[in-house]
Amino acid sequence: MDNSRKKVVIGMSGGVDSSVAAWLLKEQGYDVTGVTMQIWQDEQQHIQEENGGCCGFSAVDDARKVAWQLGIPYYVMNFKQEFHQHVIQYFMDEYVRGRTPNPCIACNRHVKWESLLKRSLDIGADYIATGHYAQIERLANGRYALKKSVTAAKDQTYALYSLTQEQLSRTLMPVGRYSKEEIRRMAEKIGLEVAGKPDSQEICFIPDHDYAGFISDHLQTKLPQGNFVDMKGNVLGRHKGITHYTVGQRKGLNLSMGKPVFVVEIRPETNEVVIGGSDDVFSDRLMCKCLNWMAVDGLGGKSMKVTAKIRYSHKGASCMIREIGQDMAECRFEEPQRAVTPGQAVVFYYGDYVVGGGVIQ
Repeated sequence: MDNSRKKVVIGMSGGVDSSVAAWLLKEQGYDVTGVTMQIWQDEQQHIQEENGGCCGFSAVDDARKVAWQLGIPYYVMNFKQEFHQHVIQYFMDEYVRGRTPNPCIACNRHVKWESLLKRSLDIGADYIATGHYAQIERLANGRYALKKSVTAAKDQTYALYSLTQEQLSRTLMPVGRYSKEEIRRMAEKIGLEVAGKPDSQEICFIPDHDYAGFISDHLQTKLPQGNFVDMKGNVLGRHKGITHYTVGQRKGLNLSMGKPVFVVEIRPETNEVVIGGSDDVFSDRLMCKCLNWMAVDGLGGKSMKVTAKIRYSHKGASCMIREIGQDMAECRFEEPQRAVTPGQAVVFYYGDYVVGGGVIQ
């Protein structure tokens, strides 16, 4: 296939995956342009270094070097407004509502795809591309779907479930057919300095993992303390503020109960954190909304047996799903699952393909 006239804008984080993705696309004959999405630009440089993650000064510096080495044009695009609205504000709002958000999914959907794709199409691109470990296929029914990468350990389809059909049709993910080891070997072979660069693990705008502190600083107010209560409503102690907790949490509760206890529920309306035993954090059912169907265009009133992941690190569990109203679905697991957490995504798979997903209620 002749790709020489196809223009691709690739998001470059300065890491090894997106760098090799750019090289692979160039090898395949595409007209490639590299772009780093800058989300922090008003702060002083040392603060950007601490907070910038995949989009800080060092990322820009590394990505620019790779682009120069590959001989492709390179630009930095300002996405601060979009990132604040769709990622940071959403992140804070969800925690204040007693839920546990997934900012990477929001960033993928609204910033890395919606905003970057629009700007790329505006400048004449045919596709955008990323270094995600996932594959895109057009199925026999005409729909585009994500397929798991060849390496289960690095598969990133969970964080991409919310991409639309239009976005998938305009996206290339060249590293999804390789293992991480193969990608690093390619980087070494072509002499990229980032070949041994470690992967970014933390949420890019909160590298110290102090979510509650970040929210207090940005809201310029400290959320009030409240009561820990048991399943019957009996007061067990005082908590530091609901943004410090998530369903399934055991550490940091500072409760002397004589046995392991866990967060079972967070009730923002009464400012209570409900505490229970290990059995109380298991559930065989969940409801989800904000649905995005991928391999199928909805269930058409029928039930479907799938494998569902309720968090990025979850191995997946067999369940039946059915739509139960406008933009709402029910998922019933064959075996109870630990810490089904409101605000997190549930993603449905049929074999290696993403059927769809939604936000746990």
